[in-house]
Amino acid sequence: MLQHQIIIYPAAILFLLGLPDWMVRPVTANRALQGLLRVLTQPLVCGVIYTVVYSGWHLPFLYDWALQNRVVHIAEHFTMFGAALFYWWPLLSPSREFPPTSYAWQMLYLVAVIIAMTPVFAYIMFSTDVLYPTYEYAPRITSLTAAADQLLAGSMMKLIGMAVAMIAFGVSFYRWYKASELRGENK
Repeated sequence: MLQHQIIIYPAAILFLLGLPDWMVRPVTANRALQGLLRVLTQPLVCGVIYTVVYSGWHLPFLYDWALQNRVVHIAEHFTMFGAALFYWWPLLSPSREFPPTSYAWQMLYLVAVIIAMTPVFAYIMFSTDVLYPTYEYAPRITSLTAAADQLLAGSMMKLIGMAVAMIAFGVSFYRWYKASELRGENK
């Protein structure tokens, strides 16, 4: 779980923060792709892509398949990273053609994604069964049972996700406040 959290939060955030406009411009300025990109970079679409990909990989048969097959495991990480880029795009877009959404929409978006992700967290945390047989039968490297490990993973998923989203919410709120303060001074 920690590996997935690193892919979704610091890796995707730092990737977008370090990506200059000139590197994305060949794609975003391409007239043939602009209609598709206009749809794909909408906050609602970005949130749905992220939620579906991340939740889908936590279905027991897909998650176990990824644990048992190296190629599938690599595909899981690539798709999670790609979905994370969509998740953060409405806040951190480096593109002039498809810039970040307004601060108010960023805050609403973050809350909506937290709500949309609740079913997958609840599914993992409150399951009475161990969902992933590979973990259930794997040798224990800590004193945690497979069920306790699953509960810890679900808790980490929820708490780290909410903490990062609330930090981003606070940053968006602060930037919104500073922008409105500057507009007030310029009158």
